[in-house]
Amino acid sequence: MKLFLLIGIINGFLAVALGAFGAHGLEGKLSAKMIATWEKAVTYQMFHTTALLVTGLLLMKTTQTSIVSAGWFFLAGIILFSGSLYIYSTTSIKTFAMITPIGGLAFLIGWVILGYAVVKHIG
Repeated sequence: MKLFLLIGIINGFLAVALGAFGAHGLEGKLSAKMIATWEKAVTYQMFHTTALLVTGLLLMKTTQTSIVSAGWFFLAGIILFSGSLYIYSTTSIKTFAMITPIGGLAFLIGWVILGYAVVKHIG
């Protein structure tokens, strides 16, 4: 449980830092489209940071492996979705943008697993 709380805290910090860097450090250096892409990465990272924190809190109530699996899918989604968008927005290499949907799928799987675990195991 503590692991997902710590991962969530680190990701929250990174999302704020990367959001600020995008707003101040990249302004004027990237096109409006690429700034919007960067912002999308920050937004999804922060949303799923919250999911990681919820996962950690739920693990204080139960140790269901499905909740642990959901947490790992959320982290994989952050790395693949947000990470690929950060790289794509700063390099314009389209290969990185092609990785993004895999991260989106990881997010979806995480939410489905978490939903299942809550319905099945949290009373």
